[in-house]
Parts: sequence; structure tokens; C-alpha cells
Amino acid sequence: MIHGDWLAKWSMVDPDKVAFVDLAAEEEISYGALNARADRAANMLRTQFGVGLGQRVAVLGANRMEQVALFFAVAKLGAILVPVNWRLAAEEVAWVLGDSTPEVLFFGADLGGTALALAGGLWSGAMVGFDDEAEDGYAERLARSEDKPQACQELNADSPLMLLYTSGTTGRPKGAVLTHGSITWNAINTDCGWDLRGDDVTVAHAPLFHTGGWNVLTLPLIHRGATVLLARKFDASETLRAIEKYKVTVLFAVPTMFQMMLERPEFGQTDLSSMRFFISGGAPCPISLIEAYAAFGLTFKQGYGLTEVGPNCFVLHERDAIRKAGSVGFPVLHLDTRLVEVDGQPVGPGEVGELQLKGPTVCAGYWNNLEDTAKALDEDGWFATGDLFRIDEQGYHHVVGRLKEMYISGGENVYPAEVERVLYQLPEIVEAAVIGKADEKWGEVGYAFVAFDPACQDKLSEEVILAHCRKQLAKYKVPKGLQIMESLPKGPSGKILKKALWAANP
Repeated sequence: MIHGDWLAKWSMVDPDKVAFVDLAAEEEISYGALNARADRAANMLRTQFGVGLGQRVAVLGANRMEQVALFFAVAKLGAILVPVNWRLAAEEVAWVLGDSTPEVLFFGADLGGTALALAGGLWSGAMVGFDDEAEDGYAERLARSEDKPQACQELNADSPLMLLYTSGTTGRPKGAVLTHGSITWNAINTDCGWDLRGDDVTVAHAPLFHTGGWNVLTLPLIHRGATVLLARKFDASETLRAIEKYKVTVLFAVPTMFQMMLERPEFGQTDLSSMRFFISGGAPCPISLIEAYAAFGLTFKQGYGLTEVGPNCFVLHERDAIRKAGSVGFPVLHLDTRLVEVDGQPVGPGEVGELQLKGPTVCAGYWNNLEDTAKALDEDGWFATGDLFRIDEQGYHHVVGRLKEMYISGGENVYPAEVERVLYQLPEIVEAAVIGKADEKWGEVGYAFVAFDPACQDKLSEEVILAHCRKQLAKYKVPKGLQIMESLPKGPSGKILKKALWAANP
């Protein structure tokens, strides 16, 4: 079987190699043992809940090994995993369950309150607690299951494997359908693009309801036969300790997390010599942050991606981290790209256009949502990202902004990402976001939000920051207002939530 059962292959090649370390439980599990556990979980799903080809299994809770075993179990069965965002309210979780209609929901004790609300009338399906020690709990159910593998023989590259619900900016979340093929090809692109190796070690701290948790490094490294340290959530100090203790070689995080690590008093005393490189994504990485890490001999790679096309679509080599700051580099090996106007026509050299992607990592559309699928995927397989890009004279790709975030001031297009890069030129600024606000004279004007390094709060003022912008930007691009905050609102992946800024500052 080409797709679906990577563990079975690795358990034959190197059964004693450590696949995962659950940092919270302090448990190591080899490829051979994880494969056996996934076989047992697959049989539990099949015999106790009737799960088979194309049926869904939902999971709710912080990162833990049971979720990993269930992922590979559903892959063996040809079923579909639905990781549910544990930050959602119970009513929102119920909507996702109603949309995906899983045969069973597994949940952790940390989500016991939500589980009680669901069982109280919001959802009527089967529920199993990971931490329930009773006969109908996860551990006892698993113990009663057989070891004999029951792999599905009807799988192909187009078979759905996971539904990842994207938050979106309006309306209900959309369930991106990731297939065996799209997940496998994302792993191949990532292994090639990031030069991953079998002896690599990483910390997986992004939530497993997010593509960053599964598809940035976790599954690509398992595909490569490497080792993943599974953290319940991101903690700067715990991440530094794990790097030193387990000799971590590669680590993905968003810039805010790297800043938090840098600010820890133990950062300078931590042995980071095992690190080959850090991967920054999710937001522009300030040059000041890259330079601060470089002072310790540490390097960054940067990229770009999205849930629907695999999170690893572009790669900026570490040699270009400062020279080409603001660029995401070049497309990964097995992915085609183009920039187009609103009417679908290609843009000219150096012009701004919407990025569209085509290749084996593209999702199969949105679950139960033909309308949004048709908007995103054309008949030739091109996926419209909604992100505005330009390509410079050397072929490097640059994110200009979101199509929906772009605002028009006095008839001129303004791209927030361009203004944010200028704000990040000030080393004291550690977080920045720009949104467009209605204005009677100009139609829309920019409004900026920034947060400082705590040690530098007295060094900058609103006027100094705006004066810096006036030196670097055309007048119509300079924000007409600025708010200094202790920190900007962020989602579970660490990204700044512009929709929260919009809601608070309409």
C-alpha cells in the first residue's frame, strides 16, 4: 500500500527507532510499538464502532499520543480523522460534529466541560474519554481489541484522510478535505524542500487540530523515519529544555514564539548546538529577531503555506534570511504557481496578483460545501489562495497581503503586509498588524497596532513610529492612527488575529 500505512513500512525497516516522545507523559514509543498500537486502535474502531471506508472519527483535546495512534488507525481503515478545535465553545464544536457526522468522538479530560455540554443535548453520538478508566473508556476499549491488522485495500491517492476545519473570517468554518495523496505529497515536498533527515528530531507543539500541528513537520518527519517530541502546548521554557535534553535539530514556530524563547532568561545558557535550523512561518519574521538568533550561531529558514494546499508551499533558504527578508523564496519541488488578476488573467512582471497553486498537495475541496469549493478550485485544479503576491526580478516570491485585507485609500491599493514589514524594521517592535478603517475623506485609511519588547517600552512613541513610516512609505500608505498594546490577540497557532482587531476597532 503506497498510501495510508507508513508505520507498517517503518516498523519493518527500523522497528526499534523512537518515533514519538510524549513530553507530558514522559513516554517513548518506537515505530514498531506505535504501529502495533495503531493496528489495535483500528480494530477497536472497526469492531466497536463500525468505522470503515470514508467514515469519520472525531478527536477533541490537547496534543497526546492517543491522537497520533488514531490518525494512523483511520489511515489503515480508509476512514477520516476530524480533529476539532478545542478552543471552540460547546455550541461551535457541536456544529462541526453535525457537519462531519463522526461515528465516535474521543476527548481528553481537559475538555470534560465541553464533553458534558455535548452529552447534555448538543450532540447525540458516541463519546469516549481518553482518561476514563471505566470499561467504556479508551484504554479498556483498546485493551479488548485484537492486534491483527485490518488494513483497507480500497485506498488510493484521492481517498480522504483528514478534515481540518479552517476558522475563516466570516460564517461557519470550512472543512478542508486532505487526502492520502495530498498529505503524502506534502511530506515529500517538505522532506525535499527543508532537507529533512532520518536522524532529525523536532518538538511538535502546535495544536493537532491545526495543519501546523500535523503537516509542517510532524507527518513529514514520520514519513522520513525521524523522531517527534509531542508537547501538549507551546511553552518557551519547556521547549528550550527539550532542545537541550533530546538534541532537537529542527523546530517550527511562529515569530511570536521565537521571541518568547529569546526573552527567557535561560536562553543564553541553553545548549542549542544540536539545532540545524529553525523554521519561521505564519507571519513575517522581523530582521531584528533573525539577527538576535544569528548572534548565537542559529539560522532561520522561512516559508509559506496554507491548510488547503499543505503548509509547506515555499522555501526561503537560510542564506537569504536577511538579504531577502520579506520574501518566502521559491515554490517547493512538486507544486506549480501563478499570479493572476481578479479576472484570472496573468499579471505582468513585478505586478501584484493573487497566488494560485496547482499540484498533488491541493486538497479535495471543502466538506459538504460545493459553493466554496467551486470558488477556490477551478476545473483545471488551480487553487485560489486569496493571498496577494509579487515576484521580484530574481524570481523570489513576496507576500503582499490578503486579498480581503487589502484596502483602498484615495483610490490607491494598500497592502497591510507591506506596512507591517516597515514597522518591523524598528527593533523595539515585536508584534505589528495593520488594518483598513472607513474614512469619510479617503474611503479607507490604515490603522496600526504594535507591541514592544518589554525592555524597550520607553524608547518609542507613536510619533516616532509614524515618522519612520513616512520615511519608508508613500504618504497614502502611512497609517493614520496607531495603538500601542501590551500584546496583540493571537490564535492557537500563534498568529495575530486581525479579525479580533477589526471587532474591537470597527
